[in-house]
Amino acid sequence: MAHSVSSVEASKSFGRISRRALESPLTITHHGHDSLVLMSHAEYMRLKSRDREVLSLSDFTEEDREAIAAARPAAEAAHFDDELRDH
Repeated sequence: MAHSVSSVEASKSFGRISRRALESPLTITHHGHDSLVLMSHAEYMRLKSRDREVLSLSDFTEEDREAIAAARPAAEAAHFDDELRDH
């Protein structure tokens, strides 16, 4: 379950709020809208470790590029097509 607190509560009780955020990420709202997420350093580092590496075309061989161009998505991925139409 996601936990949230208002920005007013977070500023008044930062010590208590920050201790809660050590256990699980805590959303801070501002005027009723999600604004920030407070989380432990360990959780932040876990998420950062999942960042993707960006590659350029020069990182691929001609054979790699041909294989990518010939690749087709699995039939199970068809439900993702709706995401393209929604935007």
